[in-house]
Amino acid sequence: MAAVTEAKKEVQQEKKIWADEELMALPKDGHRYEVVNGKLVDMGSAGALHGNLTITLSSALFAVVKAKKLGALFDSSTAFRMKSGNLRSPDISFFARERLQGMAELPTGFLEGAPDLAVEVLSPSNTVEEIEGKIADYFENGARLVWVISPTQRYVLVYRSAHEPDRLLKSADTLEGEEVIPGFQLPLAELFQKLPF
Repeated sequence: MAAVTEAKKEVQQEKKIWADEELMALPKDGHRYEVVNGKLVDMGSAGALHGNLTITLSSALFAVVKAKKLGALFDSSTAFRMKSGNLRSPDISFFARERLQGMAELPTGFLEGAPDLAVEVLSPSNTVEEIEGKIADYFENGARLVWVISPTQRYVLVYRSAHEPDRLLKSADTLEGEEVIPGFQLPLAELFQKLPF
């Protein structure tokens, strides 16, 4: 009985509530962190293909979001606080301007809830369980659209709910922002292109 009580105490102690200031004070050592079930998770560093694809997609999204004043884009170093206490950091995030109304400027801490669009670019270290957990968190916290991109297999899974992807897009298809980022269209051949030189 004492061993069971000790085990319960240990589990309770492991689940920590992280304050914004604590997380932002972590060493700037090139690592990204998320908080999942109270535990700090090192997201590691991205490889060259991952980084290039992410900046290519971010640039295309930024052009439309800025021109139409649709909201704000965020990179992978930005965390969002979920209702569960988890902190999630998609590779690319978009918050619609309607959700930012009343703010004169963005906070230095974390925004509450999931972005309207969350983009996850798969890395070799990602597990199915990890990605499914992120997708579930996103939709439970207000996401309207999630893109999961495989840079090596050159596909995009488009999610409109956490249950299963609505579409599988391949290199010949076009990625669209739908009603979340109206006017955004990017042929996947441009996203998955080889070096042009």
